[in-house]
This record gives sequence, structure tokens and C-alpha cells, in this order.
Amino acid sequence: MSVRSKFWVPSIAVLGLVAAAGATVVSGTAAARNSAAGGAPHRGGTLTMLGQSDIFNLDTVSAYYTVSTDLGRMWTRQLFTYPAPTNSPKPPPLVPDIATTIPTAANHGITDGGKTYTIHIKKGVDWNTTPARQVTAADFVREFKTLCNPASPVGAPAYFTGTIVGMSGYCAGFAKVKPTVSAINGYIGSHHLSGVAAAGPLTLKFHLLSPASDFLNIIAQGFASARPVEYMKYVPDSAQMRAHTISDGPYEITNYTASKSITLARNPAWKASTDHVRKAYVDNIKVTEGLSAESVQQQLQAGTGDMEWDVQPPTASLPGLEATHNAGLVIGPTGSSFADLGAYMTFNQYAGPMTKKAVREAVALAVNKNALVQLNGGTKLASTTSSIVLPGNVGYINNFNPFPQNKGGGDPAAAKQMLAKAGYPHGLTIKFLYSTTPPQPAEAQAMQASLQKAGLTVKLVPSTQADFYGKYLENPSTAKRDVWDTALPGWVPDWFGDNGRSTIVPLLTAPGPGSNDFDGYTSPVVNKDIAKALAAPTVAKATPFWQAANKFAVENVGILPLFDLKWAVYHSTAVQGCSFWWADLNCDPTNVWLSH
Repeated sequence: MSVRSKFWVPSIAVLGLVAAAGATVVSGTAAARNSAAGGAPHRGGTLTMLGQSDIFNLDTVSAYYTVSTDLGRMWTRQLFTYPAPTNSPKPPPLVPDIATTIPTAANHGITDGGKTYTIHIKKGVDWNTTPARQVTAADFVREFKTLCNPASPVGAPAYFTGTIVGMSGYCAGFAKVKPTVSAINGYIGSHHLSGVAAAGPLTLKFHLLSPASDFLNIIAQGFASARPVEYMKYVPDSAQMRAHTISDGPYEITNYTASKSITLARNPAWKASTDHVRKAYVDNIKVTEGLSAESVQQQLQAGTGDMEWDVQPPTASLPGLEATHNAGLVIGPTGSSFADLGAYMTFNQYAGPMTKKAVREAVALAVNKNALVQLNGGTKLASTTSSIVLPGNVGYINNFNPFPQNKGGGDPAAAKQMLAKAGYPHGLTIKFLYSTTPPQPAEAQAMQASLQKAGLTVKLVPSTQADFYGKYLENPSTAKRDVWDTALPGWVPDWFGDNGRSTIVPLLTAPGPGSNDFDGYTSPVVNKDIAKALAAPTVAKATPFWQAANKFAVENVGILPLFDLKWAVYHSTAVQGCSFWWADLNCDPTNVWLSH
């Protein structure tokens, strides 16, 4: 899924992000010290989260960003999810959330040779309406029928169009509809989605195009949440919808002020007996935005705030925090089963100079990856890479470098030759989009310096973190106007294990509004490799096809992988029970408690 703060996870997803599990490495044995100091878990208090920017999607159909995942964990629930994070080095298994059990062939939840899934919904999972009412199968059907809406569509459409019967045609038609309440409701009401059906009030059925061993991971994503009927009164993710959210999670949003704050209180309709994942220890959660990373760090260390929202400890603070074994520092994920965060360069291939492969190759030859590693904590936290898929994930290619002239530090001479080959012997001016959330400004300047050595004059285009994705990268109209040429998003897989789909598909297929294929890249070669990988009977047989898709996209500079990174998180001494949660690159806010 797309990643917060430094880059963009969906696709997770999560990563799609996504957009997207992690073990915890805490400075020294701080995790154990934290829990001991805080005593037994207990209820009470207000968890204060501090950060810089607003979310850019709140609606579950389009929320595909680590901060959205953080918020979604508080007020939404899914059919399946991942348990509270622990210090285990193994990826966590899926567990039932609103579903009563994990469907299998043995319990008849998976039938028709793996093409039909029957899922039963727990009684007692309620919306916080007046009066409270049961979440039903129809609520999930409504969400799936809204995923491809033209106003705020899902960030990983291929997860659904490539698996669910009828979804591709349904989405193709929906894309032509006007983004108004009446037009959206008219389409949803008049068009049948054959692959998703309510077989009863509490029974949901999915019909798949072919068996998909990762289908439960797909529908564990936040955009596969239930959707209350009241949302049909609003354009998806509109200001009106954001002002009238309805919760089935442990907390409800009591106030949302764009770019300033989000306040949540305990949801009176939530029953702990139906939710074995979220302990919901704190009574209230308050998010305050508009702060710098330095200010957040100062407040957390002073105890006037509890957790980060969308920032990290300033890079300059990390050596001191590590040297003193500061109990608030958490670094994750770790272990051979887990991936690090991936940062990459995306190129605008809708319009402008980056439509030429040779220009993209010149950038790949010029870029100084080593400088970016140093800006992100040095080699203890980061390492250069040329693989889109990260270590520990299906499709990773070890010791792969399609541009061997660049061994990490850049090769300006080779880049200049390639730029001349592209038709720019006297250089070229390009527009570099970056987020004003640290350390992206420093990264942008480092990139500017390395590219200018190769004859590329770099014009920096600053934006807020929310606009970085919401206004620019997820909005192809800005790329088509050549507002930007290149940018530095980030990615963390949406799930682990059999997860070849969770990086290659969101980043390299189905470009369009809301998609994580920001640059418009598409390739029939990559699509064929993806189809072969998805049709393979085992992970081992699928792996070469995922690697082939990975290799082809990098060699053709569809996107440019830069480095992978462990993620530093900081919290106040009042926060107890923090284990790194890969899905939001933070502590799990629904499973921490406060000592004060």
C-alpha cells in the first residue's frame, strides 16, 4: 500500500498498499520495559496523536494509505483482518473479524473447486445508528458495488476486476458515469454484480473467475469494509460523507476538521465480545495536524503527546535515541519473513519527457541512491535496491541491477550519453514533485543535485503530504497536463506469504483515477507474466513469472526502485503495549494503553 510521511504501502493494500505484518525491533529491550512499566493493560484516557497532514481519503472504498489504515483500524471492521501485532518474527495469519470463521474447503466455505466463497457474518456486530442495527451481507454487497465509483474509486482495482466474476465489466461501465449522487445511485441500482451476492441477511457469497489462493487477503483490505445504506445520500468521500460517518468499529468519529484535527470516542454500539482483535483500551483518540516532525518529537519526548500520526522521528534524532536505548523508539519490521518499506521513483508517462524510455534510463543512470540511504538513517536502516518486489516477498530478485554503470552513487557521464541519445544533448529541465513532510525536502534536494550533474535541470514542485497523493499522484489529469515529471512514493506490500500480486499488480497495472499505478505505466508483457503467475498452481511455480514481471518493468524503467528501509516510530513513555504494526507503520492504536 502507499506509504505515509517519507514517501507514499496500498496498495495498503496495501499497498493495496498495500496499502500490508511486521515484527518489532525496539531499541534495546524497550518493548519489554514498556509493558512492565505500564503494568497490566487497562481502559481509560485519551490517546493523543500528533502530525503534519490530513488524510487524503477517508471513505473506505478509496482509502489506501498507511495513515488511512491507522484511522480505519479505529472505526471500521472487515470480514477478515490481522491480529494485534506481537514481537513474533513470523507474518501474522488472517483471523475472522466480522466473519464467523475462516472459510475452507473442509468447512464448506470454499466450494466449486475454489471458485465460490461462502462467508457468514457474526450476530451482534452493529452500526452506531439510532437505534443500533446489525451489519448485514447487503452492506458488504453495497461496498463492492461502490468500489469503482467515478468520484473516489478504489486504489487497487485489479485486485477485484481480476478475481470476481462480473467485476471488470461492471467497473468499465461505472467509469463512464457522472460523479453525482443521482448518477452513482442510478448505476448501482440498475446494474447487477454477479460475483458478489447476499445469500441471506448474514450470508455473503463471492464467485471467482478462477481459484485465487490470496482472495481472503484481498477482502481483508480496508476497501472491502461494510457500507451503510446512509452513505448512498452522499458522493463517495465527499465532505458531506466525511461529516456523517457511521461506525461498526470500537470508536466513532465525533469530529473531523479538514487539515486540523480528527476526534474519536468509544462507540457505544461496539461489543468487545464480537471483536477479538481490537482491545480498544483508550476511551478517546485525538489527532492534531499542522505540526512539524521536530515539534511532534519534542512534544512526545516531553509527554504532551502520545503517538505520531503521519511523521517520524527526525533523522538527526535517531542516533541519540538509539545510543540511549530510548524506550519510545520502535524500529520495524524485521526478520526474514518480513519486507522492509520500499521507496521508488515514479515517472509521468502520460505526457512530457518521461514518455521517452531513454530519458527514464538517463535518470536511472544518474540517480545517487547512496545519498538517499544516508538521509534515511544510513546502512543500519536502509539499503539500495533495484527490485520492485522487496526482500522476503514473492518475486524478489537478488543481486539484480539492470543499470550496472550505476552502482549506487550514480554515473553522470553515462547518463549524459543516454540523455543525448534521447535527443537532449544540451540537457533537459524536469519537474520533481515532493512532499513537504521530512525527510522528502532533503531527499528532493539530494536528487536534484545528482540529476543536475547529468545535465538534468530539476525544478522542485513542493506539495503537502495529502496533496502529494490526493491532488497529484492519484489524479491522472495533473500528469496529463505535465504538472510533474517524477516523484518519490513508497510502498509496503498489502500482505505477506503468497503475495506476488500485492506489489506488481497495484504498481504496474490498471492506471487511472485513484490507482496506485501513478505514472500510467502499462505493458502487455507484464500483464502476460501476471496472468501466468496467477494461474500457477503453487507459489513456487508462480515465482518465476512474478520475477519476470519485476525484471521487465525495471529494465524498461516503468518505475525505478531506489532503496528499502526499516521504519522508525516514536511514542511517549505513557504509551504501553506498542508493537510495530506493518499495516500502518506505527503502533496499533486499538491495542495500546496509557500509563497515565
